[in-house]
Amino acid sequence: MSPATVAITLILAVLATATAVYWGFVLGRLIRLARHTPLLEDGLGLPVVDDLVSVIVPAHDEARVIERMVASMRAQRDARIELVVVLDRCTDDTLARLEAAAEDDPRIRPIVNETCPDDWAGKCHAASVGAAAARGDWLLFTDADVRFDVDVIRAAVAIADAESIDLLSAYTRLTSGHWWEAVVQPPAAITLLRMFPPDRTNHVERPRSFANGQFMLFGRAFYDRLGGHTAVKDDLLEDLAFAKAVHRLDGRVRVVDSGDMIQTSMYESLQDLLGGWRRIFIESCHRNIGRMNRNVVRVAGAGLGPVCAVGSLAVGIVVASLGGTLLGVLAILAGVAGLAFSGAALYVVFGRGGMPRIGILGWPIGCLLVAGAIRGGAVDLARGRPVRWGGRAYVIEPERPVRA
Repeated sequence: MSPATVAITLILAVLATATAVYWGFVLGRLIRLARHTPLLEDGLGLPVVDDLVSVIVPAHDEARVIERMVASMRAQRDARIELVVVLDRCTDDTLARLEAAAEDDPRIRPIVNETCPDDWAGKCHAASVGAAAARGDWLLFTDADVRFDVDVIRAAVAIADAESIDLLSAYTRLTSGHWWEAVVQPPAAITLLRMFPPDRTNHVERPRSFANGQFMLFGRAFYDRLGGHTAVKDDLLEDLAFAKAVHRLDGRVRVVDSGDMIQTSMYESLQDLLGGWRRIFIESCHRNIGRMNRNVVRVAGAGLGPVCAVGSLAVGIVVASLGGTLLGVLAILAGVAGLAFSGAALYVVFGRGGMPRIGILGWPIGCLLVAGAIRGGAVDLARGRPVRWGGRAYVIEPERPVRA
């Protein structure tokens, strides 16, 4: 057996062992988080709150999803709601589809908005327009591509009211209607979860500021105290900015797991999806190039680990058959351990995320795509390239975006 063969076998065995250790830690962390993450459905065991809830939805050319969203809102149980949909410079038939789905329901109030100030992002401005028109004691900001279970609003308001929460947000279930969603969303979501685990975002004394813009519930008085969306209009991600602003005022942020109660269909193409995650990771890493590059290595490593385990198993079998029994067995055991721990952890990740588990086979590809998106964001920061979002182009600098 040649020295090169021995070296390759040892390297693969070491990498497979490292994979087993890493994914064993991840599996333990996932189990712990499952035990300590508050659930949206917990609110169903609390008293019903009879306050009016204004659900505010900025909608720009959302004909594809608007009817589904309206139907899920009209079906809400044990909740007094008004649905304020701000049609922001729409060029399609969103309004017609909205009116058809509303069926003259007096709780649904469309607002046609034809302008956006130069110093505002479109979605942020539309949300502000909706908030100004809202009449509720609670303001729930959500997106047109979000679908609610019938008890979402009742449960969310009950939690916020019972625990005096100033901003209640939720991790939502991402859809997997396309292959690229099933492959890319899990590694992207678990990377974000690693940055903002629920036990840290909900820590009472030293919370890590995080909120999900797909679901943000405020008490009206606290939202006004923050200054509304005007206070976050210069930020690339208004949800993270809101969470930081709440903490600066010593307010309480709570993030819950919505499970199957809230589903989101975020993007219509792989390019849009990767571009969206790039923007998310730029802000999640606090626009720090070094931090983004470290996450590139982590994500790529998490994707290539199972590949190394497969390689260790395959090479071990070959080496053992050639007479290198001890070395071959060690490589085989390392490969099996790496595959077992990574497979078990990914089985949990895909299951909890509602993703088809066949997508586990595409995990390495998904990780490399996500790593590429993060690296692209780091390059944008380094070169001062503008990031486009919400009708604006941002040249991102540390701590403050400058409109191009």
